[in-house]
Amino acid sequence: MELLTNKIKKLFSENINKIFENDFSDKIDIQNSTKKEFGDFQTNFALVSSKLIGKNPREIATKIVTEFEKNEIIEKLEIAGPGFINIFLKNEFLNKEIKKLENEKYDFSFLDTNKTVIIDYSSPNIAKRMHIGHLRSTIIGHSIKKILEFLGIKVISDNHIGDWGTQFGKLIVGYKNWLEKSTYEKDPIGELERIYVLFSDKAKEDPTLEESARSELKKLQQGDSENIKLWKEFIEISLKEYNKVYDRLGIKFDYYYGESFYNDMMPEILKELKERNIAKEDQGALVVFFDEDKLPPAIVQKKDGSFLYATSDLATMKFRKEKLKVDEAIYVTDDRQQNHFKQVFEIGKMLGEPYDYKKLHVIFGIMRFGDVIFSSRSGNIIRLVDLLDEAKKQVKQVINEKNPDIPEDEKDEIAETIGSGAIKYFDLSQNRTSDVTFTWDKVLNFEGNTGPYLQYTYVRIMSIFRKLKEENFTLENKEIVLENMDGIERELAVSLLRFPQFVVKAYETLKPNIIAEYLFDTAKLFNNFYNSKQILKEENPKVRDARILLAQKTAFILKQGLDLLGINTVNRM
Repeated sequence: MELLTNKIKKLFSENINKIFENDFSDKIDIQNSTKKEFGDFQTNFALVSSKLIGKNPREIATKIVTEFEKNEIIEKLEIAGPGFINIFLKNEFLNKEIKKLENEKYDFSFLDTNKTVIIDYSSPNIAKRMHIGHLRSTIIGHSIKKILEFLGIKVISDNHIGDWGTQFGKLIVGYKNWLEKSTYEKDPIGELERIYVLFSDKAKEDPTLEESARSELKKLQQGDSENIKLWKEFIEISLKEYNKVYDRLGIKFDYYYGESFYNDMMPEILKELKERNIAKEDQGALVVFFDEDKLPPAIVQKKDGSFLYATSDLATMKFRKEKLKVDEAIYVTDDRQQNHFKQVFEIGKMLGEPYDYKKLHVIFGIMRFGDVIFSSRSGNIIRLVDLLDEAKKQVKQVINEKNPDIPEDEKDEIAETIGSGAIKYFDLSQNRTSDVTFTWDKVLNFEGNTGPYLQYTYVRIMSIFRKLKEENFTLENKEIVLENMDGIERELAVSLLRFPQFVVKAYETLKPNIIAEYLFDTAKLFNNFYNSKQILKEENPKVRDARILLAQKTAFILKQGLDLLGINTVNRM
C-alpha cells in the first residue's frame, strides 16, 4: 500500500514537470492541511520555487491549478494566501484507499530499510534494582526498536548492562563481612543493595576498606574462583530481577552483552590506539587528544592500568561491526552523556574501519517527580517495580468503581495493561529531549492526551463489536462508502490514511511522541464521530455498515499505533 503523500507527490511531480518542462520533483513537498477547510493536503511548491522558475508564487500556483490534468485522486485544487495550493481528494479514491487498511502492507521501499541496526538501551548496573532513572531509556529504546521493525529494518536489541568494575570489589567485601543470609535468600538483590550502601558508609570511617575492595577486585580480574563464582551469582540474581520488570513492560532483548563481555578485547584496542599514535601517555594515563581542542581529552586507560567506559565502547563498536555485521548503531541514554559519545564516535572516525560506521546518540531529558510516593530506604530512589505496582493499584480502583462485575483475574490483567501502558504513554508522548515531571494526575487521567484516554477510545470501539456479536449481526455492505457522508467521517478517514506518514516522521527524527500526538488527534476525531453520529441505530443500512467499518479501521490503526509505543490494548475496562 503506497503512502498517500507519496501518491500525491508523484501526481504533482508528473504535472509540474510537464507544465514547466523541467524536473522539479525534489522541490515538491506535500504537507497535511492544518484545517479541513484548507483541503486534505497542501503544497508550498509555488513559494519555494518562485526564484527558480522566475515568476511570482501566485502566478505559478495559478498555472498549476489551471493546467493540472484530471485524475482519479484529486477532486479540486485551490490557491490560498501568497501561493499555497490546497488539495482536496476524491471520496471515491479515499474509499478505495481506506479499504486497503488491514488488508495490504504499507510500501516503505522509498526508505533505506535494507540494513541492520543495533539499539543499545536500558543498561542497568548489576546488583542494583531498576529505578526511575532506567525508565526513559528502556521504553524509548523499545519504541524506536518497534518503529524500525515496522518499517522492515532488521533490528538487534542489546542491553549493555554494567557488570564489571569497582563496585564488585565493594560488593564482595560486603558479602563476606555483613551479608544477612536469611534476607539474602528472600530478597537477594535488596540485600546486595543494602551491603553496597553499608560499604560506602563504613568506608568513610575506615579507609582501609577501599583497599580491601581493590584487592578483591584484582582477585576477580585475575580469575580467582571464589570471586568469579560470586560475580556470576550477582549477575544471575540481577538479571532475574530485571526480567521481572521487562516482562511486565513487554520488553525482550536479543543480547545482554555487558562490559565484562568486552574486557578481554580492550588491551588490543589500547594497543591499536598507541601504535597509530591516536592515544598518548599523559601523567601516567593513556589519553586521546582531539585536533583544535574541539572536544575535551578522552582518557582510555587510567594510570593504574584500569579501563574506562570509552575503552569499553570502542571495543563494543568494533565487535558489533565485525561479529554482528551491523550497519548502524543507536545509543539511547540521557543527555548528560552527550560529551562521552561525541568523544567515542570521534575516536571511531580516527580509527576508521571497523569502528567508523553510522552511530547515533539518542538523548532524552531527566524524569522528575512532582510528588514523592515511593522511596528507597535512603529516600531518593523510586523503584520501577513500585511504580508499576502503584499504577496497577490505582487503575484497579477505577475498574472496581466503574465495572465491578468483571472477574477478578481479568481485572488484574486489565489493570496491569492499562497501568503500565499509562506510564509508557506519559513518557513517550513527551518530546524525548525535554525534562519530564511525573504526576499521577497526568499519567492516569482518562481525559486528554493520556494512555487511558486512548485505551478508553479503543474499548469504546470494541463495545460496538461486542453488541454486534451479541445480536448475531452481520454486515450487509462491506464496502466503505464516503460519497454521501459529511465532514467528520471524511476527516476521520483521511486521518487514518495518514498513519504511516507519521511513523516515517517518527523514524526520521527517532521521536515516538510524533506517533503519540497522531494517535491522540485520531482518537479525538473518532470520539467526535461517535458522539455526533448514530452507528448501530442508524436506519440506513448502507450508512450504518459504512460507519461500523470506519470504526473497525480506526480500532486497527489505534492498536497498531499503540503497539509501536510498546503498549497493549484491552477490549474492556
